[in-house]
Amino acid sequence: MRALAALSRFVGNTFAYWVLLFAVLAFMQPQWFIGLKTWIVPLLGLVMFGMGLTLRLDDFAELSRHPWRVLLGVVAHFVIMPAVAWGLCQLFHLPAEIAVGVILVGCCPSGTSSNVMTWLARGDLALSVAVAAVTTLLAPLLTPALIWLLASAWLPVSFMDMFWSILQFVMLPIILGVVAQRVLGARVGLALEVLPLVSVVSIVMIVCAVVAASQAKIAESGLLIMAVVILHNSFGFVLGYFTGKLFKLPLAQRKALSLEVGMQNSGLGAALASAHFSPLAAVPSALFSVWHNISGALLATWFRKLNDGPEAITPTVTPRQDG
Repeated sequence: MRALAALSRFVGNTFAYWVLLFAVLAFMQPQWFIGLKTWIVPLLGLVMFGMGLTLRLDDFAELSRHPWRVLLGVVAHFVIMPAVAWGLCQLFHLPAEIAVGVILVGCCPSGTSSNVMTWLARGDLALSVAVAAVTTLLAPLLTPALIWLLASAWLPVSFMDMFWSILQFVMLPIILGVVAQRVLGARVGLALEVLPLVSVVSIVMIVCAVVAASQAKIAESGLLIMAVVILHNSFGFVLGYFTGKLFKLPLAQRKALSLEVGMQNSGLGAALASAHFSPLAAVPSALFSVWHNISGALLATWFRKLNDGPEAITPTVTPRQDG
């Protein structure tokens, strides 16, 4: 079991490299991975179940201590990323399916790998975890509402269909994970040791499925989509940081907001796009999954070098690792 736990930690710490490696492999040999398309939703459910296993009341303690900081992070996330996505679609005159995919990933909740990046950056981990948890719990309402509001100009969007999908993809697995945690008690610790491995494998398989299904379209317009993804992610980081600065938050909280705003649950984006639109609409989410883990790690490394001084935050919760 120790060897498996060590492998899980290693894979979790090198998450970005595995996503990049297998994304390239799926592009070069799509026939190897095309069969994974039917597994996108179950794999996302597995990741969300793992999140439920780790979700604790302590994750929401920041709400009682500093509710306005958590509210600021949630509002910034659901305003900045959808607005930037819509603006980029207008600026680049993106085709309908790609535009919907970009907006879709922009409307998703925060990716919990942002917790790991905040921890590496010596940011406020409690704030990061609280924002990620609250945005995820609000996703069944806010994500389909924002997609309907912003993407209907390109393709028909059904609010109710997406609402029920997110309940199935996200909320039900999380609830089952929380119940399993309560029922199993300390025994769930064994599962938590291998959770990074399960999460990374699941996200990698989702990315491979999307890349393989859209290989020809990626070859045709992949550079344009990648440029939009990089800009989207970068604007999220910058605007998240300066939102914290505008509201005079300490450096540790500005780091957390930057990473929480800029990083998305791209697995959910890929699942929603595949279920409700097309494989091409899922490509921005797949590329976002590759890129934001690379850019997040680079930004966390730079943030770590900034002088926190008395603002340094000692982590009080364990960061989670998934897409």
